[in-house]
Amino acid sequence: MIAEAGLIALWLAASMAFLQFALCAVGLAKGQDEFFAAIRPVAIAQGLLVAISFLLLVWLFVRSDMSVKLVVANSVAIKPLIYKISGAWGNHEGSMLLWIAIMGVAGACIGIFERNLKTKTLVTTLGAQAFISIGFYAYLLIASNPFERMFPVPADGQGLNPLLQDIGLALHPPTLYIGYVGLSVAFSFAVGAMITRDVGPEFAKAMRPWVLGAWVFLTLGITAGSYWAYYELGWGGWWFWDPVENASLMPWLAATALLHSVTVLATRDGLRAWTLMLAVVAFSMSMIGTFLVRSGVLTSVHAFAVDPERGSFILALLAIYIGGAMALFALRVGKVKEGSQFEPVSREGALVANNLLLSAILGIVFIGTLYPLVVEGFSDEMISVGPPYFNLATGPLALILVAIMAAGPLLRWRRDQAKALLNRISIPVFLTAAALFALVMFTTSMSVLPLLGLALAAGIAVASFAPLWKRNLRRTPMHVYGMVLAHFGVAVALVGMASETSFTEEKLVAAAPGDEILVNNWKIKFLAIEPVAGPNWTALEARVTAQYEDQAIHEIAPQNRMFASAQMQTSEAALLTRWNGQLYVVLGDADSQGRWQLRIWWKPFVTLIWYGGVLIALGGLLAMVGRLRRAARQKQQRAYAEAVL
Repeated sequence: MIAEAGLIALWLAASMAFLQFALCAVGLAKGQDEFFAAIRPVAIAQGLLVAISFLLLVWLFVRSDMSVKLVVANSVAIKPLIYKISGAWGNHEGSMLLWIAIMGVAGACIGIFERNLKTKTLVTTLGAQAFISIGFYAYLLIASNPFERMFPVPADGQGLNPLLQDIGLALHPPTLYIGYVGLSVAFSFAVGAMITRDVGPEFAKAMRPWVLGAWVFLTLGITAGSYWAYYELGWGGWWFWDPVENASLMPWLAATALLHSVTVLATRDGLRAWTLMLAVVAFSMSMIGTFLVRSGVLTSVHAFAVDPERGSFILALLAIYIGGAMALFALRVGKVKEGSQFEPVSREGALVANNLLLSAILGIVFIGTLYPLVVEGFSDEMISVGPPYFNLATGPLALILVAIMAAGPLLRWRRDQAKALLNRISIPVFLTAAALFALVMFTTSMSVLPLLGLALAAGIAVASFAPLWKRNLRRTPMHVYGMVLAHFGVAVALVGMASETSFTEEKLVAAAPGDEILVNNWKIKFLAIEPVAGPNWTALEARVTAQYEDQAIHEIAPQNRMFASAQMQTSEAALLTRWNGQLYVVLGDADSQGRWQLRIWWKPFVTLIWYGGVLIALGGLLAMVGRLRRAARQKQQRAYAEAVL
């Protein structure tokens, strides 16, 4: 009965989405406000119904209901509870239901909380959101029913992919999907504004919290996904430029550009057409990412679907949504009034330069990700585009980007003087030059990009706090603190990336019990191999001690796990974290002489990569909360003034 209830709720939610779109279309065509009045409650009902449908799917996984095909394929009764819950979206159908559930709840939140947009623009926004939802509802109900029954009912399930049985699955997909859906809301706002020709500061102020929220969750999702792959796959790297990794990076790049652009529009009434275009591009990148992950065109540990027919369905949705939005943009962009003007040397000018660089990096990643697929599709020739291309092509642009990012907040709006800017950034420039000199003098064998990255990080770290100089810190708006923290997080992450790239030491050995291995200043002693058992796995565990110089001895235990339900073996790395880096140990196979393969890395300051990502997201969160509080306070002040008058 639970599965049937979930499917009924899904059908009802789809009906509400269709009704929501129809009310918008008819209301706009006939100009009758009574149709508009019904859209808010319909949007709320849709969000409630699809949320119920998703929660019922989670309950089916928690109960291990083996009469449901999806549960059988992705769960097992003895699996820990957290993996039963996360298993609900650790598959193709469940993840798509999570996607549409977040989208429905987002639409309901617009209906409940949005009060700043003009009625016509708000209704059109909700209509556009419903139109997007209809396609995904059709995809679920026609091609990917998550509640499909299975007869006869098996005794137990096949189990979730062992690589996904990790806390990362509970964090990475939901945060990433919230980010994707936030971009769909920004896209709907842009479509609504283009249809009603209501492009201005008020529209931007209504859209900005959604863009900020999407950007924060995308940042957290990418950061969590990077760390998850780093420790779970046992390969020792934090970013491989895998096509599915790029599928999450491309929307983030577009969202970062959109965030800065919508800020200019909301604050200074500039970049109107640019903001609309970036909203379309950001959602387009999330749709392309969805197609890559779920179409079967990629083989990746991150990819879900391998069904070309379902891939064709998503490709059709992609063509409809992106093609329609691009056509609408082409038709309406000429009628969008030009916003306020500004000089090249200004804060707006710096934001435009950053947006152009972000767009260039996005283009490079887009081409590098899709080019091999296009070549294979037309010629059956397999080619690979990997880190050498991406690092060389994007690295210099990224360094220029962060340098401009450091200078941007020190510029005045509309117009500034280059000489005055040079005076303001003299300290960060001096620190960058000093750091570069020290690195050249006291380090060896550093390549150019990491060298420049470390030197720039020193200047950026100081420049990020420049907006607080000579301010009353108690009266400084919260969004300024958010900007400072996010920019400082970029410097922190840059130190981690450059240090890991330049100073990592690796050693691959075949060790017998009692052997000692030296890596950097670490003394590693291999003691023994012992069998251990977990809730739904067995493993061979290496007992290893690690001592840094003459300090305390730590015990670590890398494992080779075997999951009986999936008949699959995984390597579970052992990580030992210190303030200045991480020791990373992976257990391999045994040889004929009874020795075991150990792969050991010492990665200086590698954890700063993810600490920096968290700081960036936290900065975005502070900025979002600050903007919302400021808007609420201004609204209260206006209401009070109107009441007094």
